Amino acid sequence: MKVYSRDREYPEEYREVLKELGEIIDPVTGGDILDSGVVAGLEVKEDTLKIWLNFESYAEYNIIGNSAIAYSRIIGNIMERFALVKFANVYVYDLRNNVVGKFEKKG
Repeated sequence: MKVYSRDREYPEEYREVLKELGEIIDPVTGGDILDSGVVAGLEVKEDTLKIWLNFESYAEYNIIGNSAIAYSRIIGNIMERFALVKFANVYVYDLRNNVVGKFEKKG
């Protein structure tokens, strides 16, 4: 996993993914999920994308009480943009390395 940092230089395959992630809006902060700090890390390998999300870092998710809805929207947007469209396998993890979203192409 590469820890996401805005100032880091990434290989081309990572830049393409980061560009798409930058278009996904965080429903709690209203900013994109990169600027709001939701993306903690990622790994891009051939037909597999793995993304780690930093939901725990935002007290707003717990204060507002809409965390489940916000998580679902973000994970759904990630799957919509990447599963089968760009990658055969997409995994989304929380910071405890629990799978919170998974798509695996069968066959």
